Amino acid sequence: MVVGVGVDAIEIERIAAALARRPRFAERCFTAQEAAYCQGRAFPPQHFAARFAAKEAVGKALGVGMTRWHEAEVVRGRGAPGVVLHGRLVRRAADLGVTTVHLSITHSRGLAVAVAVAEAR
Repeated sequence: MVVGVGVDAIEIERIAAALARRPRFAERCFTAQEAAYCQGRAFPPQHFAARFAAKEAVGKALGVGMTRWHEAEVVRGRGAPGVVLHGRLVRRAADLGVTTVHLSITHSRGLAVAVAVAEAR
């Protein structure tokens, strides 16, 4: 059963500017593993933006805002990306009976988009 759906879109240039303007932005919003993945890509802002949108989408699917950015960690698996919840988001998911959060992310030249679906059995 679907408990919640979240979607978010963000301009890649906005994230690129934040990364350039605020040196601690990546550290504040992304885990070390997420940052390492993004930094290892040809155009890191595109991947940071996709993960930023994913975190927002997960928060929306669970019915909470994203203020503790490390509580939703985008991970790479085989094929589709996944999300690992930490802290408050783990408790929120448990309260809602959520057993799985499905995640899809994409990007074009200028925009990163993510959709999250929270599912309970």
